[in-house]
Amino acid sequence: VQLQASGGGLVEAGGSLRLSCVASGDTFSEYIIGWFRQVTGKEREFVGTIKWSGSIKDYADSVKGRISISRDNAKNTAYLQMNSLKPEDTAMYYCAASRGVGRGTKLSEYEYWGQGTLVTVSS
Repeated sequence: VQLQASGGGLVEAGGSLRLSCVASGDTFSEYIIGWFRQVTGKEREFVGTIKWSGSIKDYADSVKGRISISRDNAKNTAYLQMNSLKPEDTAMYYCAASRGVGRGTKLSEYEYWGQGTLVTVSS
């Protein structure tokens, strides 16, 4: 499966952004989708994940309550809605796909990665 993330940009603190992850090349609904982020010089960290039908989601504590992940399997697309953005949310955001059955919170669970979309939050 190929993944294309988009929707990043520059936003003021307190603002919102919605990132999209469009998949192609395989049956989207068979994959767990995860969102991760990375600041230059730091490790890539888990943001959230959504299971196949979208009924099961998990979020990192650092973003819980401010973000929401959803998916539209008919459109082969997953979304990351981010609200009340903070400067510390500034990072490159990646979507990833996994055929596994794990919790989906670890980088090692994901076989496929998108190219990333940059989110910059100004103070």
